[in-house]
Amino acid sequence: MIAARDRFCLSCAALSLISGSGCAANPAVPRGNGTARSVPTDRTVRLIDLSRQQRRQVVVDKEKGQYLGHPTTVLLEDNKTMLCVYPKGHGRGAIVYKRSTDAGLTWSDRLPTPASWATSKEVPTLHRVVDAEGTKRIIMFSGLYPVRMAVTEDDGKTWSELKPVGDWGGIVTMGCVEPLRTGKGRYMAMFHDDGRFFTSTNRRQKPKTVTLYKTFSKDGGLTWSFPTAIHKSKTVHLCEPGIIRSPDGKRLAVLLRENTRRKKSHVIFSDDEGQTWTEPREVPLTLTGDRHTAKYAPDGRLLISFRCRSPKPLADRRSFEGDWVAWVGTWDDIVHGRDGQYVLRLKDNHKGYDCAYPGVEVLPDGTFVTTTYGHWDKGEQPYILSVRVKLDELDKMAQAAQRSDLRKIKVADLARSSGMGAGQTRGEEEG
Repeated sequence: MIAARDRFCLSCAALSLISGSGCAANPAVPRGNGTARSVPTDRTVRLIDLSRQQRRQVVVDKEKGQYLGHPTTVLLEDNKTMLCVYPKGHGRGAIVYKRSTDAGLTWSDRLPTPASWATSKEVPTLHRVVDAEGTKRIIMFSGLYPVRMAVTEDDGKTWSELKPVGDWGGIVTMGCVEPLRTGKGRYMAMFHDDGRFFTSTNRRQKPKTVTLYKTFSKDGGLTWSFPTAIHKSKTVHLCEPGIIRSPDGKRLAVLLRENTRRKKSHVIFSDDEGQTWTEPREVPLTLTGDRHTAKYAPDGRLLISFRCRSPKPLADRRSFEGDWVAWVGTWDDIVHGRDGQYVLRLKDNHKGYDCAYPGVEVLPDGTFVTTTYGHWDKGEQPYILSVRVKLDELDKMAQAAQRSDLRKIKVADLARSSGMGAGQTRGEEEG
């Protein structure tokens, strides 16, 4: 009998590997057929490519010759109404607004918006907030200087104009907004800046310095405190925060893009509702990328959607580099720096890294509705696409792949023990 490690290698044409320890991925992973690939070791994670499964995909908006980018979404409490905003342009431009009443299966025409929405300078972000009296609002931020915010108190039927929230600004505001356990109506938001937009007289610092900021609201998101710095560095540029609360509610984690492209993405933790934070540390390569957006499945696992982008020396080790991907794993995987369970390619992007500032919502039946922009058609401008997935579907794919892997291993054992070639089975002897 041959060793287990050698047996795995016999079927390497049908397998692919990605590892936080730096193992190379097979670049020939089949594109889009929904097949799960892995080598079953402790340091590997199964790759699943959903890119060509059109049954999962819904076009939210597409306009010939027009760049549509960077959407965010919010799902209302009826679990059917979903709102989506995005700019007509790369990270800036007039804000487009749409509504779905069937949890993202179909979308309205473009809806009327206040006049000031046409003056947006950056990526808009939507967030549900509730004040101490129980008044529900949705707030929409538009960044750079000054940060501006629009408000609706009727679930998006009518909106205010964009108005400054203070004499300060930033990039991708607000990357995340999290309700706090310090009292009803209290929230923390996070964003970053590189010296250009924090005040009206800012200039980019030399060498470039990126600062991660936090700001707090005590009135259900209507007003925000002057931001304070969490992390500042000339050498490690941490930005685009995406926040996750632990299953027991006691701890916060923030995943961060690393923009020098010399290191992997980072994570920080807080055990006191954002007052203090741990020192940043790198996450595995499987979770490295840009603009992480996370939600829990009903079974307690996490799905985190993001753009797959690696440190430059490691880019050729990932089969889905430059594409829209999602990571599936657990809170403990993040805490302990483990690779996770699955990496999904949600959609193949055809132009560099220009894709995937995602919105992520989860329905009561466990369906994740992920929405983002990208160059989904070669030679065309990017448009807004939604992809739907359930984790139990991924589990079935992985189980089927594991059975197939074991069959290949048994065939290889039989071939070796009977003296046949590694590529033969009984009935296929040479001659």
